[in-house]
Amino acid sequence: MWLTWRAAMEHALYGESGFYLRERPSSHFRTSVGASPVFAEAVLRELAAINEALGGPEVLDLVDIGAGEGGLAAGVLAAAPPALRSRLRVTAVDLAPRPPALPEEIVWARAAPDGIHGLVIANEWLDNIPVDIAEQTADGPRLVLVNVTDGEERLGGRPSEADLAWLDRWWPMRAPGERAEIGRPRDRAWASVIVRLARGRAIAIDYTHALEDRPPYGTLAGYRDGALVAPVPDGSCDITAHVALDACAASGESAGAVTTALTTQREALRALGVTGSRPAVEQAGNDPRGYLQALARASEEAELIAAGGLGGFGWLCQSRP
Repeated sequence: MWLTWRAAMEHALYGESGFYLRERPSSHFRTSVGASPVFAEAVLRELAAINEALGGPEVLDLVDIGAGEGGLAAGVLAAAPPALRSRLRVTAVDLAPRPPALPEEIVWARAAPDGIHGLVIANEWLDNIPVDIAEQTADGPRLVLVNVTDGEERLGGRPSEADLAWLDRWWPMRAPGERAEIGRPRDRAWASVIVRLARGRAIAIDYTHALEDRPPYGTLAGYRDGALVAPVPDGSCDITAHVALDACAASGESAGAVTTALTTQREALRALGVTGSRPAVEQAGNDPRGYLQALARASEEAELIAAGGLGGFGWLCQSRP
């Protein structure tokens, strides 16, 4: 069966027996959440700063979109001091069934709530929102169709006028054979988050690229069991593509965001106290157990901020007062 890539991804990832409704993400790829509890601790520090900026509201929201197995929400909740935890309203948003071991305080939902006061975090969510793929031809952009059983491709018709306008603004293609992933569905998804944010901050974390440096042949990829595989949309693997976070940022501003910051995970986590600094070697003699613990933590922090790895993720931070 031949479908556009957007339709094929939707069916493969979220259709009946789709990859994300059937599989545990941690079995297939490593995320910042799974790499170390340090990540949840850093998110808690961000949440505490928002709490202070909002004047310590009676109810403080943490909304984790694309929660997967719920590890981030559970980690922040576990690390929160009692005075803050008693005011936290934690919502994990995912289409998969609720994990059985999740703390009862965490609400499991299929969509983000309205009227959020606090922090929304979407870690590797936008890259799994299905998108169409366009290829430049001598006659202009054409949609790429894919056979869902074997991944074979062929060209289809022209993109819609709205998609053509998006391409012209955010991912202009010049030479025949160049490809682009049309990010309008991701822009709309992010705008829907900002609309639900009454006061506080929303953060999207993902592999990204910028207008001045779009990859000429796209970023579509498949992952299975920790390995890169052909992106065949038959439900057997994760299918992902990097995110034009600059386009999402513009959409968020149109939806009401009043501040915008685009940075890297390395810089964002360093600002939250994650430095990867090794303990002083003298500690090994005075406190060998403490030294080994500090050394292990430094290693975990270093992985989270490594420029060529997890630290290379883009962070889009937008707020409403």
